[in-house]
Amino acid sequence: MSDPSAYQQTLDYLYTRLPMFSRIGKAALKPDLTNTIKLCAALGNPQDKFKSVHIAGTNGKGSTSHALSAVFQDAGYKTGLYTSPHLVDFRERIRINGAPVSKEWVVDFVNTNKQLIEEVNPSFFEITVAMAFAYFAEQGVDIAVIETGLGGRLDSTNVITPVLSIITNISYDHKDLLGNTLAEIAGEKAGIIKPGIPFIVGEQNDETERVFFEHSVHKKAPLYYAQSLWGMVRINQDAKYQYYKAINNAKREMYDLHTDLLGNYQHHNLKTVLTAVEILSHKDFNLSLPAAMNALADVKKTTGLRGRWDCLQEHPTIICDVAHNPAGLNEVFQQWEQITATAKHIVVGFVKDKDISDALALFPKESTYYFCNANIERALPAAELQEMATRFGLAGHSYPTVTAAVEAAKNNMAAADALLITGSFFIVGEAMSIRQLDN
Repeated sequence: MSDPSAYQQTLDYLYTRLPMFSRIGKAALKPDLTNTIKLCAALGNPQDKFKSVHIAGTNGKGSTSHALSAVFQDAGYKTGLYTSPHLVDFRERIRINGAPVSKEWVVDFVNTNKQLIEEVNPSFFEITVAMAFAYFAEQGVDIAVIETGLGGRLDSTNVITPVLSIITNISYDHKDLLGNTLAEIAGEKAGIIKPGIPFIVGEQNDETERVFFEHSVHKKAPLYYAQSLWGMVRINQDAKYQYYKAINNAKREMYDLHTDLLGNYQHHNLKTVLTAVEILSHKDFNLSLPAAMNALADVKKTTGLRGRWDCLQEHPTIICDVAHNPAGLNEVFQQWEQITATAKHIVVGFVKDKDISDALALFPKESTYYFCNANIERALPAAELQEMATRFGLAGHSYPTVTAAVEAAKNNMAAADALLITGSFFIVGEAMSIRQLDN
């Protein structure tokens, strides 16, 4: 049995020794792929030893990655899944068939490669990507679903040559890093498109279509728009599932589909996954649409996905969602409006290196607010958030921690009330760490 403190010591080393975007923001980002290339070369280029699907996008890439992984797993493939950031435990980032990488493996990897880490001086994300690739290669996965961290062109994951690339959608986020127009942001995301490799765009947009078309032509990469290929009509919803009629527009075929992904916005991601299944079924993968529909019923159970319109408890209702930009929050609040409750409460926090004015304008004025900040350097102080929110007519109090905010909300709630926890991965992750909620 390994030293139980060794894992925490290893994480402390990774978090404090290496520049970490979630902690310090864009100062942690490196301007090119040099470090990742060096790390992978020293590790024997593990990224070349397994097949992969590469997924980028402003919103929905986490849900899409997990849903596609569920399809592969259900079809019998040993499936690697790399996502970021994590909510509760670092090991959520690196999974095979839904199971997180072991603590012992993480400790051994860092100890074995500490000299390499010291020599290359990578960012936290760069070493995490290399770690995931090494793990997937060592464990002999049949396929790995790889989610980008930020952007695409210069993202550390962009050293792979996948069998399929996916861009879920384009909306405004990280303008200071990716661009001030949707076309500029699309150009960064499109950096994952490889010559001759098919790619899917989940949601169409007039401002970005030319960008993707030009990449398709110049790279001779077949382009598929999931929004055009599939229709999705929701016919029912209960506490566990959403029920759809899925319409294949090209074949004029209709399927019954139900999924444990409960966000209204998931219909976009479902179209993207079904499009991916059709393409991959022609690339020597034994996938079928009926089997994929079955797999989509249990994405959360199969892959461990959390934090996407995630109902933590009922009576009173507590829901969390990691939406953190205007497009994502707009979808969440449309669904929040449909929740019946005597009174509504919202725990919210943001990071400080974003313009959140457009986001705050979307928050409903009739809710009671609990402003807080996550335990990271990038967190926008709760008092500053409250001051900004007041200008948008949002009333409530500020709290020094997520735990304090959630406890205050719970103390103020009756059984018929509802609480939404949102604003960032870090707010949701800390809320989920509260034992009383994480059921």
